Amino acid sequence: MKKNNSSVFWWIFAIVFTLSIAYYQRTTGPTYPVKNKIQINDDEVRFKLPRSNDSHIPALITINGVSNNIRGQIEYKKFKTNEEWKIVELKSEGDKLSGELPNQPPAGKLIYKITLFSDGEAYKLTDEPVVIRFKGAVPPYILWPHIIFMFMAMLFSSRTGIEAIRKGDKTFNYTFITIILLLFGGMILGPVVQKYAFGEFWTGWPFGKDLTDNKTLVAFVFWIVAWFRLRKNKNNRGWVIAASIILLMIYMIPHSMFGSELDYSSGQVVTGK
Repeated sequence: MKKNNSSVFWWIFAIVFTLSIAYYQRTTGPTYPVKNKIQINDDEVRFKLPRSNDSHIPALITINGVSNNIRGQIEYKKFKTNEEWKIVELKSEGDKLSGELPNQPPAGKLIYKITLFSDGEAYKLTDEPVVIRFKGAVPPYILWPHIIFMFMAMLFSSRTGIEAIRKGDKTFNYTFITIILLLFGGMILGPVVQKYAFGEFWTGWPFGKDLTDNKTLVAFVFWIVAWFRLRKNKNNRGWVIAASIILLMIYMIPHSMFGSELDYSSGQVVTGK
């Protein structure tokens, strides 16, 4: 395989690999909607229950594919509190039912469950209650650059690891680019996104235990170390390979795990569990 063709192949491989990892991380996180369907008599009822919502608007719940004889209700309360469950009746709108959960302050959470009723039978949509977290709105001009930089950081991390394994001559340059992307995407724009969403710039070490902040910090430090080791000796490619593997392992952790959470008793934003 010629050198140019080989480079194109590995870039395509890195892009497909990175897209797969990004999809996995997003769809396994605690803010990804709960999607499923349930059979009620002759109706195939489909639902998509939100687990994340902007804090300035109520969370809309919609159940599709229902007949006129099906009704439903939402039971909800503030997360990790002893308050009583509140009940909201779902409104019928043609072939769907809809209802709203009241908006909460940034990092506030509600726990809710939905039950449908038909011909005297009750049907729970989920085995366990669903937790939804509210967040402040992040301006697109902040959010999208953050997402793009972090995606590109993972892409270059993967490609740099491959380059190091193949003993390619671009390992040092790719390492530097990976660090720059992590710097802007994770260490600069990441805290700004956090500030807009939850009111705090940084809730990781040494101020807190936020997993997203901490794993970003770990990845950045490892890449800095790898760059210095490679700068000292170009044969220190093992450090680059290790940094690439560490970032991959970090991306395999679902996004927003152990993230910011409002403690309703104290009014403080803490690290969720």
